[in-house]
Amino acid sequence: MDMDKERFKRMFPHLTEEMTDEKNRLTMKSVRSDPESGEKAASNTLEGYEPDVIDFLRRCDNEKQAIEVINYLEKKGEISSNHAAKLKKQLKEKGVRSFGAKKGENYYIRQAESKNNKKE
Repeated sequence: MDMDKERFKRMFPHLTEEMTDEKNRLTMKSVRSDPESGEKAASNTLEGYEPDVIDFLRRCDNEKQAIEVINYLEKKGEISSNHAAKLKKQLKEKGVRSFGAKKGENYYIRQAESKNNKKE
């Protein structure tokens, strides 16, 4: 269905407002090509959370470490060869930080403490 912006705005004024309002903007810190792992990562709780390949890559300091992680997880069967190839391509083209900011020591403990402080 083709529709110009003005017609859409008239038909859906509230939706248009939500889509264009600055307060509804989100910052992306990393991109996951696997929807299931993305949903796990977006969870509000860390209880039962299992780190995925992106979590491990975010702990790497350099490309060499990241390649080792990808190869290891592929060998163990935790990621497919196709997924490993996509990750290696992203790593080569965009670098290790393209998977997100580095996760330092006690990352998950700090995250849990932060979430607990927000609840209080």
